[in-house]
Amino acid sequence: MGLQRALPVRDETIPTSAADRFDAFSSHSGTTCHRCCKEKPLPRTREQSITISTTLLGMRQGANAVVGGISKPEPGLLGRVTLLELPRTIDGARRFGARFKAYVALTKPRIIELLLITTVPTMFVAAKGVPPIRLIILTVLGGALAAGGANAMNMVYDRDIDAVMERTKHRPLVTGMISPRAAVVFACLLEVASFALLATTVNLLSAILAISATAFYLGVYTTWLKRLSPQNIVIGGAAGAVPVLVGWSAVTGRLSAAPFVMFGLIFLWTPPHFWALAVRYRDDYSAAHVPMLPSVADMGKVTRQILCYTVAVVALSFVLIPAAHLGVVYAASAAVTGAAFLYHAVGLCRDPRPGRAMRMFGFSITYLTVLFVAMGVDALVHPW
Repeated sequence: MGLQRALPVRDETIPTSAADRFDAFSSHSGTTCHRCCKEKPLPRTREQSITISTTLLGMRQGANAVVGGISKPEPGLLGRVTLLELPRTIDGARRFGARFKAYVALTKPRIIELLLITTVPTMFVAAKGVPPIRLIILTVLGGALAAGGANAMNMVYDRDIDAVMERTKHRPLVTGMISPRAAVVFACLLEVASFALLATTVNLLSAILAISATAFYLGVYTTWLKRLSPQNIVIGGAAGAVPVLVGWSAVTGRLSAAPFVMFGLIFLWTPPHFWALAVRYRDDYSAAHVPMLPSVADMGKVTRQILCYTVAVVALSFVLIPAAHLGVVYAASAAVTGAAFLYHAVGLCRDPRPGRAMRMFGFSITYLTVLFVAMGVDALVHPW
């Protein structure tokens, strides 16, 4: 009560330091107040007195830290983080956030999302319904770790050409946000974690398939074919098709004809998908001396190749109906999306400009997503 009343004006020197002001304030916090207040405050218990005294002590120590310019805060309620340290604390938090985002970017999360979109529906088809949720989570996590490690190692090897290409010049290894050594360690940790997780919680076959995809992606595509042959993405695309094998083996513990047809779908889908993007960035690939087909061949040949692979993937999508015992939901989706995919491919042949190529690229992602989601839905409404 005494603290809440206005203090009468006294003819005395006003404390000039923060510590002195806290001392003057603390003189009004006791059980009696005979210096300036007309009434006594309400009696306090021993616990209340200890609490107030402790709080004031912390306020005094915090004030001393600020006024004295001490960079290391003294113990106390207000002395834990001084005003002088606050900017450095905020700056450190920002640096940590930027570094965290850089490590996430190393894994190429958008590519991982696409891989997982094909894995989960495959598990539904393999299980003839809904597989155990725990198994889905563990398989997805293990696959994401494997793909993330492979993508990070790919960035380490390709950092020289990434610095030349407009599309990739802001990647963390190019900007120096992450060192190559740190990226290699990070990638290896992800791969080890992936294999250990899948081998101990899913099955050994799934773990071997996941790590083999990484080995193929790095050993065959990244370090060999990418800088050597215009057919680089055709063969290298096999690595991106392995997740369906991982998903199937996670549920059944073995492989059969159906998952290999799914593998073939993604294998044939990859060239038209990636070449459409490469049409837009053909100058980048030329500057980096990467023989991607659109950068070394005339556009007539490129668009014909895109159309041929599109026809092949749409045709194979119907082979999956008997191979995986799918029904009308999948069949209808394959027919509608396949027709739209062919429409985009034919349109690109007629108008091979970058804008049309990017529309083809965007729809190719939609096509694969709808196709695999339809598989999963069909497995639920039309079980074998």
